[in-house]
Amino acid sequence: MRNTTSYTSEAFIIEGGRTLRGAIRVSGSKNASLPILMASLLTREVCSVEGVPHLLDTQTAFELLESLGARVEPDGERVLINPASVNNQKAPKEVVRRMRASVLVMGPLLARFGRAVVSMPGGCSIGVRSIDQHLKVFEKAGARIKIKHGYINLEVERIRPVEHTFEVITVTGTENALMFLSGCERRSILRNIALEPEVIDLVDVLRKMGVEIEIEDRTAIIKGSGELRGFSHRVIPDRIEAGTLMVAGFLTGGEVVLEDVRVEHLGNIIEKLREAGALVDILSLNSLRVKGGGNIEPLSISTAEYPGFPTDMQAQFMVLCSIAKGVSEIRENIFENRFQHAAELQRMGADIHVRDRLAIVRGVEKLSGAEVYSTDLRASASLVLAGLVAEGITLVKDIYHLDRGYERLEEKLRELGATIERLPQKDV
Repeated sequence: MRNTTSYTSEAFIIEGGRTLRGAIRVSGSKNASLPILMASLLTREVCSVEGVPHLLDTQTAFELLESLGARVEPDGERVLINPASVNNQKAPKEVVRRMRASVLVMGPLLARFGRAVVSMPGGCSIGVRSIDQHLKVFEKAGARIKIKHGYINLEVERIRPVEHTFEVITVTGTENALMFLSGCERRSILRNIALEPEVIDLVDVLRKMGVEIEIEDRTAIIKGSGELRGFSHRVIPDRIEAGTLMVAGFLTGGEVVLEDVRVEHLGNIIEKLREAGALVDILSLNSLRVKGGGNIEPLSISTAEYPGFPTDMQAQFMVLCSIAKGVSEIRENIFENRFQHAAELQRMGADIHVRDRLAIVRGVEKLSGAEVYSTDLRASASLVLAGLVAEGITLVKDIYHLDRGYERLEEKLRELGATIERLPQKDV
């Protein structure tokens, strides 16, 4: 296994024009793994998490847990965490700046120890992701908050039950609040919560730990416990990796079978692929087949919170729209700066015009290989997809972004017939 513990300037070199065919297994979800790993801090008992993908972000999560005193033992796809020896409640800035999800330690540390010190998260290339929604829940439940020397200092003597409505739907805010309120033995109510599958996966873990949680519509009722149990859990498959590979199969006119997926998590992606002309066959609850080969029809896409069209698939579908037979519209409603990949796709010949949160994409006959740069995780994936169908050679640089969220993507694409190689840092 390649080193995934540090950021590098490696690149992908891709020769376009190959048709993807075959079957591939989808990895466990990064966005489900991270909060579940942090939930281990709520207990003193050993926790077992299966299906954790080998990624930069999960390695950073292990490093963060160990910096707090936990023992982390990765064993293939299973990770054992012994949090009994946690003796530090400070998340260092060098870790938080690498991974914004590090702020998810606030809730469990406060619940278990009554104290958490977390570096202020750094800037994000795709837009502002404020943690004020997290802090408002903590404060309402009795936490005292001070910001000093770039760190958020939180303390709580006893967690009070709350009735709180999030001003905006926030995934990490919902997750942090659920873990925090798991330490309160009286009933709390959270409204306007996020319902992403990754949030529900965390809810399943908290229930295994002894927390009573009921969810109806966008309302959660939580009743925690003073002593939470350890847990054994397998994370859900990564729906964004699945969606990316589905687009790859259709885009190249191929036939790809995806295994170990949750079809019920892919509804909006399947719907848009079919609208674009793909043949999507549901083989079982855990497998599907995507076939391409005909015209790619233009689309109208508007990102939204789950179960709407995921913002994490917007960049991949922009590539598809770039070679569609007509004009597509893509509206980004979640993040205000998530069209950075458009400029790189333009270098490959795409006809894309961006106005604020709206992108107008006029399909062209073909894309051409070029040297392009990744700007964020999903932008990286979109450039790889573009390289698969571009004429000639594409060099995708700064792929450490991609390594944060996709496990062995180039290997999986090669298994399906793509011509793609990773260039070490010295050769870039």
